[in-house]
Amino acid sequence: MPLLRDDLERKIVRLAIPALGTLAVEPVYVLVDTAIVGRLGTPQLAGMAIASIILLNVVSVLSVLEYVTPDIAFAIGAGRPDDAKRTAAHGLWLSMLIGVPAAALLALVARPLCWLIGGRGEVLEHATTYLSISAIGVPFVLIAFLGHGVLRGYNDLRTPLKIVVVANIANLVLEIVAVYGLHLGVAGSAGSTVLVQAVAAVVFLVAMRQHLTSVRPAWLHYRPLLTNGAHMAVRSVAMYTVWNVSTIIAAHLDAPTLAANQVVTQIFMFLALMLDALAVPLHSLVAGELGQGNPDGAERIGRISVRLSLLAAGVLAAILLALTPVIPLVFTTDPAVRSRLIGALLVLAVMQFPGAIAFALDGALIGAHDMAWLARQAIRNLVSFAPLAIATLVWPRLGLAGIWGAQMCWMTMRAMVNWRRWLHLAAQRFGLAHTAAIA
Repeated sequence: MPLLRDDLERKIVRLAIPALGTLAVEPVYVLVDTAIVGRLGTPQLAGMAIASIILLNVVSVLSVLEYVTPDIAFAIGAGRPDDAKRTAAHGLWLSMLIGVPAAALLALVARPLCWLIGGRGEVLEHATTYLSISAIGVPFVLIAFLGHGVLRGYNDLRTPLKIVVVANIANLVLEIVAVYGLHLGVAGSAGSTVLVQAVAAVVFLVAMRQHLTSVRPAWLHYRPLLTNGAHMAVRSVAMYTVWNVSTIIAAHLDAPTLAANQVVTQIFMFLALMLDALAVPLHSLVAGELGQGNPDGAERIGRISVRLSLLAAGVLAAILLALTPVIPLVFTTDPAVRSRLIGALLVLAVMQFPGAIAFALDGALIGAHDMAWLARQAIRNLVSFAPLAIATLVWPRLGLAGIWGAQMCWMTMRAMVNWRRWLHLAAQRFGLAHTAAIA
């Protein structure tokens, strides 16, 4: 029996491949900055680390425009292409109305924010410089988010991938010239990244031009976009809470546990990209089926995505189990860190299976325009993480396996409640999601 049974399964995989590329390439911005600035010195690297934490949180909260995908796909599926163009155009206005004031405010409060995070002395100076300059790029980043959302709504995932790949290559070249050639230091690193972000925003605008129309600013049209964005921001904050608290607990235990937790976290994030790539196409595919008034098609897409995601999880888990004896040797020479890694990596391998269901149905539920439920449930899911996390603090012998066991409980609950929600919406013929999308 072939792994891909029909054209729909093959379509999901075809869309997932460029989605994976985009998801994998986007973090390279930060990695390039880190590698280049790291060679300038420890104060520069520490300053950039502080500024990057602030930027990450600001951008994650402002990434509301990436979730125009279901609105656009729904309008296209319903045979209303003009509505899709108006949604994209209002998103463009919103990117400016949010991005410009946010950039100005972030630049204004850059120094006190860096001080609050822990910057002092020379580190504070470098952090302030990096954050103040990087703030200029916020409106351009929001336009790029909008570009991703709009093009995904049309099932075009290849164009964003091409833009992101070229942008990262340009960023690498410009940073090397600015930092090492022109000796501009941290300012050169931040400035070259902003320049690349500006050019990428222009390219996204060109790529979106056929999907835009002329509209006037109107709060009535911004409110749904902002509401959906707020729901997704709450969801992101709840998920970051799990990872941040895990890091705090690991730091509380001892240095080897903290170092090992960093390794496992990075491996988890990498594997999550693989599974999330299969979920991204569902934002548009599910919404498109609902727009056509075909709830059976939407339900089938969700079912197929779970199957494909579980297959991917099986492959990833097998690879991780096979490499578990080798991974500690690659990342560290400290025997204490290596011993802590083994148990956590075994937990992470098993965690791929509930993760597959959770990620796949996250994508399907976003496509069904169920962001409000996802936000509420993300907060409730923290209840499943808390008991074992607290137990690890009380009984430190549980160590890193206890921390990742708590995350396994959290991921399992996400999978269970997402599955129940999907079955409920399917039984209701997606009436709630359909109403929300029309509104």
